[in-house]
Parts: sequence; structure tokens; C-alpha cells
Amino acid sequence: MITAIDTNVLVALWDPDDALNSVAQTALDSSRAHGNLVISAVVFAELIAYPRRSETFIDRFLGDTRIAVDWELSESTWRTAGRAFQAYAKRRHRQSSTGPRRILADFLIGAHALENNYKLLTMDQGLYRTAFPKLLIVRM
Repeated sequence: MITAIDTNVLVALWDPDDALNSVAQTALDSSRAHGNLVISAVVFAELIAYPRRSETFIDRFLGDTRIAVDWELSESTWRTAGRAFQAYAKRRHRQSSTGPRRILADFLIGAHALENNYKLLTMDQGLYRTAFPKLLIVRM
């Protein structure tokens, strides 16, 4: 089965001092052993914005780790992401949440995995379990 990877997993891999570095590496290796790895175009764009990383670095990293980029987001992915983002906004408004604000990119990443029947490797399981209850999330 194909595993989609969230941005936070790859960022943890780049920082050897990150407490989750070895956890991320183990989860990535385990996912690779069970199938191909992919990121959405949204994750690619987020990675480019990461400090001290260039597009050349990202391309090389993805090639070296055999992680493909899925550049296409279907209409159903956009619609699923929009509905999940709408539900999140309603929950946040009702709860007057003080937690971190989520952005549409988070919901596009989850919808991309769900709509393509991929597993999702992420360090943010709570968000994706709530927003996409049918999404198969890889435990870290």
C-alpha cells in the first residue's frame, strides 16, 4: 500500500537534534518496507518554505529517499478538503479554541491521502483522525 507523508515527518528527519528524528526515520523505513512513499504537491510546497532548504535540496532529498511527488489534486480532493476545513472552522468557533490554528494545507494533505486510498504518515494524528475519520493513519 502507498503511504503519503506529512510535512512534519520529513522536517523531523532533517534535524538530528529533533526528539522525534529517530521515530520519524523508523516510521518512514517501516512504511517503505510495505509499499511506495509519496507526498502531495502541497507537502512539496511546504518543504520549499522550510528555513535553510532550497528547491534543489528538496529534489535531491526526495530522489535519494525514493519519495514520489503526486502533483495532481483532483476535484474530489479539493471538495473533501473544503468540507473538512469547514467542519474544523465550525468546531473551532463553537469551542473558542486556543490551540494552534490549522490552515487549508493541512486539510489538503489529509484529503489527498484519503481520496487516493493511501495511508498517511504524520506526527499530527489528532487533527487527521478528527477531520478524516476513515483515513488510515500510520502510528508513530
